[in-house]
Amino acid sequence: MLKLTPILLALLYGFVYYRFSIWRTQSELDAKSTELADPVLRKLCKRMADSLDLAQVKVHIYEIDPVNGLAAPDGRIFITRGFYRKYQSGEVSAEEIASVIAHELGHVALGHSRRRMIDFSGQNAIRVALGMVLGRLIPGVGIWLAGMLSGLLAARLSRQDEYEADAYAAALLTKSGIGIAAQKSLFTKLDALAGSSGQPLAWLMSHPKTAERIAAIEKLEHRWQ
Repeated sequence: MLKLTPILLALLYGFVYYRFSIWRTQSELDAKSTELADPVLRKLCKRMADSLDLAQVKVHIYEIDPVNGLAAPDGRIFITRGFYRKYQSGEVSAEEIASVIAHELGHVALGHSRRRMIDFSGQNAIRVALGMVLGRLIPGVGIWLAGMLSGLLAARLSRQDEYEADAYAAALLTKSGIGIAAQKSLFTKLDALAGSSGQPLAWLMSHPKTAERIAAIEKLEHRWQ
């Protein structure tokens, strides 16, 4: 029983952290977001809603500067104020913003947003358990090794989710008559914006390489033709 104690403690930690993370995320988004009111973007959202047989696709603006889009565990869709400013300045088109919204809708429809919260908590539990075990076996290196292994697991899961959400978005944009040209052009623009700012944009940091994402979408496009 004593040998299992570190693992049981890690699992308990993961569950508690999962519940706390959901509460903290929802509280943060509630306090720092407003509903998207832009008429052009709302019209594009309505086209996607019609394609999904929904009354509406409600989107909120999250009042932070990094360029990003996200799907909350409760299913709400957000684009950041930083992303919206790129649209207002003409650096990003309405259709490109719509492609981000479609991508985040994919995360919700495919269950990624809630699963990611569970996975993140699980990865923390694995990291703690591995750290305890490897820390005893390899003092000084075990904790670092545990963090590296859990990080590799997280990256692999994240990349797969992004490819799936890209495919969902491409299908939805095509069905809605918006098309996937803006989806592909946005990937290239974000790379360029990241290079000009000297810092990787938040939306790129957790996503696969741009060329690979475009190639995957084009493969779907050829299949649909």
